[in-house]
Amino acid sequence: MAEIIATNKAPGVIGPYSQGYVIPAGAKLLYTSGQIPIDPANGGLVAGGIKEQAEQSCKNVVAILEAAGCTAEHVIKTTCFLADMNDFTEFNEVYAKYFTSKPARSCVAVKTLPKNVLCEVEAIAAF
Repeated sequence: MAEIIATNKAPGVIGPYSQGYVIPAGAKLLYTSGQIPIDPANGGLVAGGIKEQAEQSCKNVVAILEAAGCTAEHVIKTTCFLADMNDFTEFNEVYAKYFTSKPARSCVAVKTLPKNVLCEVEAIAAF
């Protein structure tokens, strides 16, 4: 459905994402809210470091996608927030397992995230 855009006239990617996507007219779009690593089973934060928190944040995004009738393969753009950019590599390892279609992405470090978590992930999907 979506067309991946790649050009050598802009900087190449340095992670599991694409430069851009073109969405055909008439596609449905889903915008998720940012998801932090809260376990929906008990409402608590997951224990562990960036890998465990990234895993839960991605699972939470996927749950919203599925509730809307799509999958992670439909994601065309994510925005990822990290409390520490030193976690970038480990975060990418987990993120890449979920977003295999390599959606366009922004990843930024922020001073503080809700509940002092290490990461937050939001997504836009077209289906």
